[in-house]
Amino acid sequence: MFTRYNHTVNKFILLGFAETPDMQIPLFVVFLLAYVLMLCGNLGMVTLVQTDQCLHTPMYFFLSHFSFVDACYSTVIAPNMLVSLISGMKDISFTGCMAQLYSFVFFGIAECYLLAIMAYDRYIAICNPLRYVVVLPKAVCVQLVSISYILGFLYATIYTGCTFGGSCWRSNIINHFFCDMSPLLKLSCSDSFSKEMVIFAFVSVNGIGTSGTILISYIYILYTILRMHSTQSRSKAFNTCASHLTSVSLFCGTSFFMYLQPSSSHYSLDKVASVFYTLVTPLLNPLIYSLRNREVKEAFMKLLIVQNHAFFVRALNPK
Repeated sequence: MFTRYNHTVNKFILLGFAETPDMQIPLFVVFLLAYVLMLCGNLGMVTLVQTDQCLHTPMYFFLSHFSFVDACYSTVIAPNMLVSLISGMKDISFTGCMAQLYSFVFFGIAECYLLAIMAYDRYIAICNPLRYVVVLPKAVCVQLVSISYILGFLYATIYTGCTFGGSCWRSNIINHFFCDMSPLLKLSCSDSFSKEMVIFAFVSVNGIGTSGTILISYIYILYTILRMHSTQSRSKAFNTCASHLTSVSLFCGTSFFMYLQPSSSHYSLDKVASVFYTLVTPLLNPLIYSLRNREVKEAFMKLLIVQNHAFFVRALNPK
């Protein structure tokens, strides 16, 4: 059943959801709908922030990059998965597999650091509101976002190098729907334990660094909120943080489940968790940030009014 190798492979075969052959078409429809809605939501958020002057603040600048990274993060995985589901073609070239893993890690790490930056942004906004613009001018915001992309580049290089280092593979069949580190390490003939330890160490450092920043920020935020005398001010502060905390919980919960455990502990629920953080979480994030955010809803309504006005003007005055 499995093709065995003891040399370099030219392509891999992604088994995907082979255990549910009768569900391929229903899964395709569900995932396609989720992917399209995810793109509309996240790219719509980027468009809103870019076009509405009221959203030209550090908070929404970070949110626009977060939405952009979410869209890219899913796009690395979803199109190939959808093609596999509808056509049955499960092959991916060695170079394509490497590029997919690299891009996936790059955007995933960038998202981790953006979540930490957004927590710091909320800390400044709530704990030092009078110095908010001074502490986070546009130049500093650009630098912070650039750092998240640079760290994503560095981590992606390390993880991809560790995963694909060596030329010997036991098999070219990956029991997953995309090229992830854990299933790939299982196929390597070289010492996978040392590679796993290096990856585990860097994942731990990354997780502790970003989670620590978020945790410390929210300890100060909670302390500040509890000292507020106005119930209205407390409610506004809690609402400001609720969306971010929800996104952190969704992303970090599934990511830690996947990557802070040895590959020998992985089991079939990994695919469910992977679908959740590669497609469902990026789909939910625009809803999380828009449904509880008055400014985003107002910007969306203004954009709709402008677009509808332009449509009727063109309709009434055709050239």
